[in-house]
Amino acid sequence: MRIPVIQGIIDRRILANYRIDPEVMARVLPSPFRPKLINGHAIGGICLIRLKDVRPRCFPLPWGFGSENAAHRFAVEWDVDGQTQEGVFVPRRDTDSCLNTMAGGRVFSGIYHHASFSVTESADQFSVALQSRDGQTHVHVAGRITDHLPESSVFSSLEEASRFFELGALGYSTSPTEGRFDGIELCCRDWHVEALEMERVESSFFEDQNQFPQGSVEFDCALLMRGIQHEWHSRQDLCCPATVEA
Repeated sequence: MRIPVIQGIIDRRILANYRIDPEVMARVLPSPFRPKLINGHAIGGICLIRLKDVRPRCFPLPWGFGSENAAHRFAVEWDVDGQTQEGVFVPRRDTDSCLNTMAGGRVFSGIYHHASFSVTESADQFSVALQSRDGQTHVHVAGRITDHLPESSVFSSLEEASRFFELGALGYSTSPTEGRFDGIELCCRDWHVEALEMERVESSFFEDQNQFPQGSVEFDCALLMRGIQHEWHSRQDLCCPATVEA
């Protein structure tokens, strides 16, 4: 799948991150992905992103469209021609945009599920909740800007956390074809994050004890990005070896 370069502005992006037992996360990941570790922990989380002025770069239009979106994601590694690659695997995407839902897999990478979002925010406080139409996903995060990460975080500093997630710009999403993953890369003109002190973190995905037994996943930290000009670039699809051989 090759999609046009999409440009726009990240109006607000919250990364709510969990530290996960690597063996548990490895069982959740499909081939060829494996957990990327930081200080012995695997990392997963939720990206809650509001986009605005989104449009194909090839169209010189003075306007674009906006949407609220959520992606459940894991920091991963995989091998291509003997070389280790790194990025994120996205098993689930949700959006309030009917356009995103219809264009998923054609204009946008991955399959999108329609959801209702409830957002309350000010200059330094943020609350984002979503409920998917299919009833499979519920998320609610709320917090305020701070100047440091929690003491319990696996990251030693905000700078270390920022670098870790900046390297996860290349993402692969599930597609309608089993064993094939749609590739897309986020290119930001100015990468800058702030720390959030969380007052509430709920995720039906990470609270599912069928996938994550009690004690195998804990909230770690949350980051905020605002007002970032960006582009989405299509990347070559990734197929697991079993699919290629078939």
